[in-house]
Amino acid sequence: MSLILKRLSGCARRARGLLGGLAVALVIAAVPGSASADGLKVQDIRIGVHAGSTRFVVELNDSVAPRVFGLPDPFRIVIDLPEVDFELPEERIGDGAGLISKLRYGLFRPGTSRFVLDLETPSKVIKQFVLKPDGGKPWRLVLDLAPTTRADFITAMRPSAEDNPNPVTAVPVPSSPRQNVRPVIVVDAGHGGVDPGAIGVSGVYEKKIALDYAREIARMLKASGKYDVVMTRNRDIFLPLRERVRISRAAGADLFLSLHANTHPKRSTRGFSVYTLSDRASDKEAAALAALENKSDVIGGVNLGDYSDDVQNILIDFAQAKTNELSVKFARDILVGQVKTSASLLTRPWRSAGFAVLKAPDVPSVLVELGYISNPREERLLVAADHRRKLSAAIVQAVDTYFKTTQSAAL
Repeated sequence: MSLILKRLSGCARRARGLLGGLAVALVIAAVPGSASADGLKVQDIRIGVHAGSTRFVVELNDSVAPRVFGLPDPFRIVIDLPEVDFELPEERIGDGAGLISKLRYGLFRPGTSRFVLDLETPSKVIKQFVLKPDGGKPWRLVLDLAPTTRADFITAMRPSAEDNPNPVTAVPVPSSPRQNVRPVIVVDAGHGGVDPGAIGVSGVYEKKIALDYAREIARMLKASGKYDVVMTRNRDIFLPLRERVRISRAAGADLFLSLHANTHPKRSTRGFSVYTLSDRASDKEAAALAALENKSDVIGGVNLGDYSDDVQNILIDFAQAKTNELSVKFARDILVGQVKTSASLLTRPWRSAGFAVLKAPDVPSVLVELGYISNPREERLLVAADHRRKLSAAIVQAVDTYFKTTQSAAL
């Protein structure tokens, strides 16, 4: 076993060096800013259904100049505002009516908050205006939508260069492998911002559970003094999947942990599971889950056409295969065994599927499903602080075991 580990560790280092000279990652250009612009607040959202049209109204405490554009396949209307606080009387994520099938909103990137209106059919904005406060009503942003053809939608709602949600710049990957003084762990809280992820039986969002666990695991890893820890996000903000991969590679990560919570039509389904990358899913459920997670960019209003080649360009078969051996070792041989004393396990707790967030070819990566928030009992556990500390400690212990084993094998 030690000879195998030594070979795998060496392969991973060679893979990172090989990729350093070949790959270019694409990075989302962040807009500066950290707080809502001058206290701008969204106070309510309304959808009105009329004969032949649907009206979307956003109530605010001040005037606003939105950027509005559409994205096809699936059809969506995107509304970008300066960063705002959402002070709504009730959560409206997922609610839709008329031509709007679903509604998403949240922080898209620093300085920009976003609404994404998923459409029942191709529809364009036929009217857009802002109403001043009147009769006790606040400022109101109003958009009227009407059905149209696919061709007209693409023409009428095409983003301008200024509205492009995905400005990218080339970031060179270091030409030689980084020699980390301490192992670098990247902890990725799944979903966020405009993308809530799954919704539990009580209404809790997956994005919140993922962030709570990411913070706890990062805290424990830092407290050990053994690791350098990077969080992909430490607040409720949207991050495209490719940006998560880029952060991992830019940090020279030795291990990438992406945290999620699952749902299932059968409420009795429960249990912890962990996934590694595979071109061929281990079962239909794994394939369905990967397809759902990989739609996160679509939910966030990202035009995936801009990213058709970025990850594929760095998926060099040799490097990916060797890196994935280390991923499987951590997931199947260490993590599952460590967690079983702290949480119930899903049947066949180690699985594989084509998760986009696991496609860094030179970073061992796993996607952790902490449990099922569609199961009332497990949802209550996942939101409980005691269980969060217990499960997080088990994951951290698995990280310790992994690095003890690989580092001793490399000597």
